[in-house]
Amino acid sequence: MGIGQALGFVGATVVLVGMPGPNNIYISLRSLTQGRRAGVVSAFAIETGSIVYILLTALGLAAVVQASPVVFTAISLAGAAYLAVLGIRSLRSGDAAGIGAVQVTSLGRIFREGVLVNLLNPKAALFFLAFLPQFTTRGAGTGQVRNEMLLLGLAVLVIGLLLDLTYALGADALARRFRTAGRRRGLGRYVVAGIYLTIAAVAALSVLA
Repeated sequence: MGIGQALGFVGATVVLVGMPGPNNIYISLRSLTQGRRAGVVSAFAIETGSIVYILLTALGLAAVVQASPVVFTAISLAGAAYLAVLGIRSLRSGDAAGIGAVQVTSLGRIFREGVLVNLLNPKAALFFLAFLPQFTTRGAGTGQVRNEMLLLGLAVLVIGLLLDLTYALGADALARRFRTAGRRRGLGRYVVAGIYLTIAAVAALSVLA
């Protein structure tokens, strides 16, 4: 890969991965409602899910998801349902679970939920399946292409983690302003729940449309 191609790869990765989506919003909400540690743990959880998709893509298994509309739809709807559950849970968690209010939740649970949020997003698999092969050596053998895709996937993983951590720290800084200003927190949980439910609805409609 030449310098120009490498720069193109990095630039495209930053734009595509850094674009606000379910993963970044999930990380931001964790920081907003549960503090910096929760946001950072969520960032690592999301990228743990990415590791799974990178391996599946390199092994060619992600193509199965792309080739099967039924599997893709099922996973997509499961992901939308899971986000809806998180939204409903936010509504039922009480007034303390709003923006700027630190809600105590097990970091292990936060990590597991973050991994699931990414794994139940088949579009992540399709991203790696469509994106990584564009930067592999044309005409190369299967083994070489697989190795190149693993290396490219690792680069995406590092860039993605840095961007995720940026979202986590930025959201935490915003939450600190809410706490410092002493703003009412009761409304915050409705905002958080509304964002989760909106993402879930958009995800479901995009599949069923």
